[in-house]
Amino acid sequence: MKKDLEIYVHIPFCIRKCRYCDFLSFPAEKEIQSQYIKKMAEEIRLFPEKEKWKVNTIFFGGGTPSLLEGEEMTLLMSTIREEFEIQTDAEISIECNPGTVDERKLELYQDAGINRISFGLQSSKDEELKLLGRIHTYETFLESYEMARKCGFQNINIDLMSALPGQTPQSYRETLENVISLNPEHISAYSLIIEEGTPFFEEYEEDRKRREAGEECRLLPSEEEERQMYYDTEQMMEKYGYSRYEISNYAKPGYECRHNIGYWRRKDYVGFGLGAASLLENCRLKNTGSLKNYMQGNFIEEKEILDQRAQMEEFMFLGLRMMKGICEEDFFQCFGVTIESVYGHVLEQLIRQNFIKKSGSSYFLSESGIDISNYVLAQFLL
Repeated sequence: MKKDLEIYVHIPFCIRKCRYCDFLSFPAEKEIQSQYIKKMAEEIRLFPEKEKWKVNTIFFGGGTPSLLEGEEMTLLMSTIREEFEIQTDAEISIECNPGTVDERKLELYQDAGINRISFGLQSSKDEELKLLGRIHTYETFLESYEMARKCGFQNINIDLMSALPGQTPQSYRETLENVISLNPEHISAYSLIIEEGTPFFEEYEEDRKRREAGEECRLLPSEEEERQMYYDTEQMMEKYGYSRYEISNYAKPGYECRHNIGYWRRKDYVGFGLGAASLLENCRLKNTGSLKNYMQGNFIEEKEILDQRAQMEEFMFLGLRMMKGICEEDFFQCFGVTIESVYGHVLEQLIRQNFIKKSGSSYFLSESGIDISNYVLAQFLL
């Protein structure tokens, strides 16, 4: 019997690097992009034992996948179809930057079988977009969104960011209202993280430290304002029929992102492209982050066989990101021991602190646990 497999395809190219971004992405000339696509098709063909798998989801991420020509995306999808068995109801997603799609490109996506679009809006305020280093305006986004609807896409996600420099709870609420009024099927709402190595780190790191210390911020929203944005997101999403199924993700019923749920449930997945990661039967692989090495066909850089301890850790801190949490029976089925025999003392302590709750045979984060989820999830490192 074939096993379910998820496929991630990394397109590292972008028009310019956003000022907060620490992802593996960079601008590149068209010729380099074309050579990269051909090399990625080669990597896909070289994947071993393809007959063991049937593909449940495909996700084109980046970077800006929509920067590619429509024909290049068609080539990648054709290669995957030739090499793998794809389920008839597979979820096939592509990340798009507003302003990088047109009707012809969107029609080619549909012809290739892509049925889900994720637009990286981040904010409906042009001044905030400019500060982030985004290449689009809100008007550009609206044009791309309406174009996708016109071309027949019925499963669209919109990415939003909160706690931006200069952002207020009021301006963020206006962004939420604007986006919700468009009635997308899915909304991802993330809080800005100031990452080392980015322009934002140099500009706002001192302010971030002041906020963590409870001191007054000069440029970033205060901790109180950030928390208000967080609660506004939750309340407005619920009001308009979006169910929260993961810490930062909301969906209309039936439109939860199957690909990301697979990650959180530790399903088997393979990553193709620069820096892409794979998890195949508890073997974790990571591709090289060097474009030169990748183009020479030296794809895999790291390989690690996860022992049971590492698998348990991942099961806990990935599974607890889901609002449904984790199930005792699933833990026992995976590892042959009870969850209490491994994590009993940790769970008892977190329940006493009201960071985790238990209902029936399931454990899940409480509201206060979600507020400090990084701390809570770190408690499950053995």
